[in-house]
Amino acid sequence: MEIQKLAQEKINQKTKPLGSLGLLEEVAVQLCVLQNTLTPTIAKKRMLIFAASHGIADEGVSAYPKEVTGQMVLNFLRGGAAINVLTRHGGIELCVIDVGVDMDFGDNIDSHLFFNRKVRYGTRNFLKEPAMTFPEFSKAIEAGREQVRLAKFAKVSLLGIGEMGIGNTTSASAVFSALLGWSAEETVGRGTGANDLTLKRKVQVVEQAIAKHKIENADVAHWLSCVGGFEIVAMVGVLLEAAEQRIPVVIDGFIATAAALAAIKMNENVRDICFWGHCSNEKAHKRILNDIGAKPLLNLNMRLGEGTGAALAMHLVEAAAKIMCDMASFEDAKVSKSKP
Repeated sequence: MEIQKLAQEKINQKTKPLGSLGLLEEVAVQLCVLQNTLTPTIAKKRMLIFAASHGIADEGVSAYPKEVTGQMVLNFLRGGAAINVLTRHGGIELCVIDVGVDMDFGDNIDSHLFFNRKVRYGTRNFLKEPAMTFPEFSKAIEAGREQVRLAKFAKVSLLGIGEMGIGNTTSASAVFSALLGWSAEETVGRGTGANDLTLKRKVQVVEQAIAKHKIENADVAHWLSCVGGFEIVAMVGVLLEAAEQRIPVVIDGFIATAAALAAIKMNENVRDICFWGHCSNEKAHKRILNDIGAKPLLNLNMRLGEGTGAALAMHLVEAAAKIMCDMASFEDAKVSKSKP
């Protein structure tokens, strides 16, 4: 692609040793390709947090009770969560989308941040039956796609995705096991802080769920419907639409990566719009990122979710654009190049 070659040449001519800004240089070139310009800009940033409850939480797979999902959504809307602090600090708009929380928030929430796109009051317990029907899956996909269209209309140039849902590391682990063919022992971690007994239960649940829902020639939609969460599926919708609209998206941690993997398997072009926010402290995340060829921008041993890692990494994507646009070349600065 011509723009990629020109962008690489431009970053190589900046007043620095070749390749010395590492991954920032790759990000800058990727932005140039996405925006089809040698002067990429990040004018407006928006974080999308999708929230949903999980029926699988009834199986004792989390350190926290499932009602925490709704309580944390209220915390987001009141501005008291970590993601609120980080988005305010970074000048990032925050949108919270309820795609399946087992709580009614009322119609009079005084917040332009909130979107009620509830598909259902939580997924079903996927150890007993599929987490969602195909119409529910489609509705969750559309909730994600809608947010990208709204962002494009608002001239947002960089999106981030994150989630809230007690039980969703179990769901994400099941998605990884299904799509990568890895065992539950390989994909399941401690999530929000599961003790040894809870961890053992998570492994059993994922193993049994994969065996229960396994069919011949199962596609991505089958596995997302059987073991996914509404927030995971909605993030898949974001990435599918963003790939069509050529809008860059910063992926958060373990759960958001499950959505990204699914979206890439549905449309390989999704890979082009992804920036990988961070490598989380969840056990399998580093190996999964390596397996799919994803290079995380940060590694801070974080495992909170909420889009917190993505929010921090959005600064770096913006910084890469600034480097491409504002940093002088050797010719501009009249600085001698290295010797051949």
